[in-house]
Amino acid sequence: MDEPRPPAEASAFDAVVDALRAMTFRADFAVREIGAPAGVAPDAYAIAGDVRPRAHDTDSEYGTGRLILLHDDAEPDAWGGAWRIVCFAQAPLESEIGTDPLLADVAWSWLMDALEARGARFHSASGTATKTLSKGFGGLEAEGDGAQIELRASWSPGGDLEAHVDAWAELVCMLAGLPPGSEDIAVFGAHRSTRG
Repeated sequence: MDEPRPPAEASAFDAVVDALRAMTFRADFAVREIGAPAGVAPDAYAIAGDVRPRAHDTDSEYGTGRLILLHDDAEPDAWGGAWRIVCFAQAPLESEIGTDPLLADVAWSWLMDALEARGARFHSASGTATKTLSKGFGGLEAEGDGAQIELRASWSPGGDLEAHVDAWAELVCMLAGLPPGSEDIAVFGAHRSTRG
């Protein structure tokens, strides 16, 4: 069992979480706090974000994501520091886009570009980008063909942690087809598949 931390150490994590809770996001990206996984690190904070969700929906038909901030003063070797960010982002795509052989590379580059654009320093990044093609049969045949892109990534952040959360939010919106400055632009062709 972990040793209790002195109050000064506990307040450092609490201060970061307070700053993240105070963040604002673009109007068409709804962010909410969710339960953080237990047992991964002494401290954890988690949020979910959805692109243009309908009222009372938990996942958007356009794109969704999760971000977990982990903190461990023991500085695990794999992290190379006391902080680690783990994120997930996914969005449905048109089938033709889903067959693009460079799609996974583009998704990863959008995350790297979003971090760089905000001056969010990081190291020890790793992740996977997965594209899925699907076809409905039987009761799902009417849904037709579908595709989805999913990115899972983790990195050890440096500097302003709010910049890292902003980069994740941009990634989720980009995967959904909403680049920066597109709050009032329609999303065409996106449909959420119940398969996959």
